[in-house]
Amino acid sequence: METWSFVDSGHLTPALNMALDEALMNWHSEGKIPPVLRFYGWKPAGLSVGYFQKVQGRIDLEGVKRNGYELVRRQTGGRAVLHDDELTYSIIVSEDHPQMPASVKEAYLVLSQGLLEGFKRLNINAEFAIPEEKLNSTGSAVCFEEPSWYELIVDGKKAAGSAQTRKKGVILQHGSIPINVDENKLFDMFIYKNERIKERARKSFADKAIAINDIVEHAVDYHTTRNAFKAGFEKGLNIELQPLEISEAQWKEIYDLAEKKYSSDEWNYSR
Repeated sequence: METWSFVDSGHLTPALNMALDEALMNWHSEGKIPPVLRFYGWKPAGLSVGYFQKVQGRIDLEGVKRNGYELVRRQTGGRAVLHDDELTYSIIVSEDHPQMPASVKEAYLVLSQGLLEGFKRLNINAEFAIPEEKLNSTGSAVCFEEPSWYELIVDGKKAAGSAQTRKKGVILQHGSIPINVDENKLFDMFIYKNERIKERARKSFADKAIAINDIVEHAVDYHTTRNAFKAGFEKGLNIELQPLEISEAQWKEIYDLAEKKYSSDEWNYSR
């Protein structure tokens, strides 16, 4: 059984969360740390947009501010995700790791085994999505409206969303596991042609996505969810997790990256 590092960074700002993921990726690429599983939350809550996603004309920036959220752009692609009452995970592992397939899609299948096992520990019967060809894709800016390959679904509804990038020989996969979702706040941050279309999208969202506390018999919190998925990833990836101590100098590197990159308008609003 292989030993990976484990980082439980608690609730950080959106900029710090993205900076810490990037720093871990850099350190692993440089051979300073082993593969890493990280869990985290967001304070304040954040709206993360995909690396290639346009903000202008798609995201209601006044709605983001009105709800007290902060926008940040991810390194990974995909559509916008509201990170509020959820467990977020990230996995950092080398592309040449013996268990990592070359293709992005097949790597999703391997890494998402941990998500599948985590849901099992909450007595949730999740399964992998096998999407049909997206000839009728909605074109929505909202991530949880459509599952991608090997994302987790429950009763046909998306229960966890993930995104992946590869840089410097390293895979970064991170994703959102909603515990509760406020649909009104979510749709308050996207631009629609009119209120009628917006309301229709909001109402149909319940048929496309689901949160943990919509499923379980007794409501769970962040800590219960974290413990379930930590055990799930250990089993699903056949690894043992050991806490990673981040030094004061490394935290300074993270804070500098958060300020210079992930808090900058140039990075967040450039598309």
